[in-house]
Amino acid sequence: MRVIAGIYKGRKLESPENYDIRPTTDKAKEACFSILTEEIPGSRVLDLFAGTGALGIEALSRGASECVFVDHSRQSIGLIKRNLSCCGAGEQARVLAGDYRKVLAGLSGSFDIILMDPPYDKGLLDEAMRLVREHDLLAEDGVIICEHRKEEDLPEEIHGFVKQKERRYGIVKLSIYR
Repeated sequence: MRVIAGIYKGRKLESPENYDIRPTTDKAKEACFSILTEEIPGSRVLDLFAGTGALGIEALSRGASECVFVDHSRQSIGLIKRNLSCCGAGEQARVLAGDYRKVLAGLSGSFDIILMDPPYDKGLLDEAMRLVREHDLLAEDGVIICEHRKEEDLPEEIHGFVKQKERRYGIVKLSIYR
């Protein structure tokens, strides 16, 4: 696993020891960031269900001004911190450990980009989207990118967010909401 582009391009990121954490493939990550190219510079990013932190680190590498990483797993929090340290990106990052519901309720301000890659088959995307709406966490012109199984079809509208695009990359789908 590596950083694809930007100031940290080529840096190897630490991978999980087991399959409890499922990193985004380079192909899906590259596709995600080609969609976001114009929106990243200077953006405030939320990497929810961050896992290894690879998505948020990619955003920082490409010019995001700040990224908040959220995960409940101790293993993930350790991986995120080590990967941020490897890239020297710690000053632009906040790493928050805990249940996503509590963390989202405690966040202030809005995010330009929200990246969601929850564990598959647990129904977490709907609740996360509801909380993002409830706590007004997405900026007016912001975007939410949801990664999920290719077999899963997300609705055209979730809690007032409207699906703009949906793309399939191998075993995953990216659904883009505004």
